[in-house]
Amino acid sequence: MNINEYKYKVETHTHTSPMSPCADFKPKDVIEKYVDIGFDAVAITNHFCLHSFFTDNYDEIKTQFLGDFYDAQNAALKYGIKVILGMEIRFPQNSNDYLVYGFDERDIKLLFDLTHTDYATFYKTFKNDRNVILQAHPFRNGIVRENPDLLDGIETFNMHPVHNSRIGVAAKYAKQYPHFITTCGSDFHNKGQEGLGGILTKTLPNDSFELASILKSRDYLFNISGNVVIP
Repeated sequence: MNINEYKYKVETHTHTSPMSPCADFKPKDVIEKYVDIGFDAVAITNHFCLHSFFTDNYDEIKTQFLGDFYDAQNAALKYGIKVILGMEIRFPQNSNDYLVYGFDERDIKLLFDLTHTDYATFYKTFKNDRNVILQAHPFRNGIVRENPDLLDGIETFNMHPVHNSRIGVAAKYAKQYPHFITTCGSDFHNKGQEGLGGILTKTLPNDSFELASILKSRDYLFNISGNVVIP
């Protein structure tokens, strides 16, 4: 393995305001922060769940969710950094979160409808050959580990500094399931959290589908605050 071939720095887990109420920064500010620390692509994975929706009106929710994404894209144009559509989705039964890559705006209505169901229904309905669905930070307090048969993998290295995601336990757990895709991300919400995690890739993903394809290839490295870790 030639580590130098993995030259693109990709963030897999970020949140922007106002779509994620817990995030402190507008999309433009997030992009500028990631440009400053030398990233090549950022996945915007805003919360998408009943408890974070500010209205019951689907059209308004879609407008806000995609609005944050488009604002990030527009801010990125002058820098050449790629902005990738992702999502952190949750269902009413518990506090589990799931990261979704490999979709576009045509899928938002179905995703919205599925937030009113449960995770098993979501996975069986939405899963296809082009997307990747992972359980985010599965070893945090209050999280229920999902049925491995209903997952493409897990986020083993969630680098949010406030929460204990037990990354060593998560990495050990993932080894029990050969089909699991594993990821690393900053879970960026607040000042100073940008770039704590991410992945290093050989090719630069241009969109959500290309990021999903890279994850399925498993040909990437983890980037821990500039330090290389082999998954």
